Amino acid sequence: MESQRIELAASNDPVTLFAHVRRAVDGAVEQFLNSAAVALITIDAALSPIATELVEFAATGKRIRPLFGYCGWLAAGGPGDESAVIRSVAALELVQVAALIHDDIIDDSESRRGRRTTHVGFEQLHRHAGWAGDSAKFGDSAAIIAGDLALVFADRMLHESGLDTPTLSRVRPVFDQMRLEVMSGQYLDILAQAHPASPADALRAALNVARLKSASYTVARPLHIGAAIADARQSTVAALLEYGEHIGIAFQLRDDLLGVFGDPTQTGKPAGDDLREGKRTALIALAQPHLAADDLNGFGDPDLAADDVDRLRLVITGSGAPEKVEKLISEHAVQAYQAIAGPHITDVGRTALHELGTNATARAT
Repeated sequence: MESQRIELAASNDPVTLFAHVRRAVDGAVEQFLNSAAVALITIDAALSPIATELVEFAATGKRIRPLFGYCGWLAAGGPGDESAVIRSVAALELVQVAALIHDDIIDDSESRRGRRTTHVGFEQLHRHAGWAGDSAKFGDSAAIIAGDLALVFADRMLHESGLDTPTLSRVRPVFDQMRLEVMSGQYLDILAQAHPASPADALRAALNVARLKSASYTVARPLHIGAAIADARQSTVAALLEYGEHIGIAFQLRDDLLGVFGDPTQTGKPAGDDLREGKRTALIALAQPHLAADDLNGFGDPDLAADDVDRLRLVITGSGAPEKVEKLISEHAVQAYQAIAGPHITDVGRTALHELGTNATARAT
């Protein structure tokens, strides 16, 4: 694998390199979770549904966070054993599994990655088995436990990745800070729905959630983890963090647009989900000053009909907010690429980060 990585890096072909990393991460996640599933079932055979759910849930995904982690390592010179790097950044996928399972409970979502969500699956299991009690409550409870187990396994996968002790001691604080930031952002996200910021402060609040919940978690800290594995100089870490914050915010802004206008066959989530959930995104913050008091009627209604989703889309489009969000995405992307233009980033790392940043901010899913 090491010789393949050197060959791919030398070819300066990020698309081929990313395919290589995704395959390697897929394999690492599958191997680890299959072993973890056996350990769970050994405790008690009744844990089999949770083990199966974690294996199946983690089998798909864009592997965005491991890719950024790998690119952080590559941007800092990419020294050492690539197989240990792959296993360590693959642990980020298990943090993502936990975050998505819990997020779907919070948002009461029914589909994720083109399949039913974890809590819905356990609700169906309870109902079909005819067990005692409330099926929906069982589904939520079992899914919370599944998400918690994914976090436990993320720790174990990082610890067993093959990184030596000094490297783990550099990575561990960054890994922990990343989880602290994403959980803080998650709380601020639900707080914004329950207690919206004033119109004057709405955009700042939305961008702060984007910075914590997406920029840090999806881009900046995975890059930081990769750089920590490589024992990067502080100047390299600073450049990667600046790039990560800007690309991460742009990533979340793109997600805000997809949450309202995205095609469910592409995004894997129902159309207009953010409208039903009442997400106080930058898109909504930019739209509100140009809307009448009743223009957003139905926003935050979980039973919002498809026709009302279409009506809200038209209202938001008419406010000019989507164009403003697109402008913000472009501005943050430009600042991100400027951050890695200097000599602190390897050429192959810079090329890969340009490609990855474009994929993250211009995506249709």
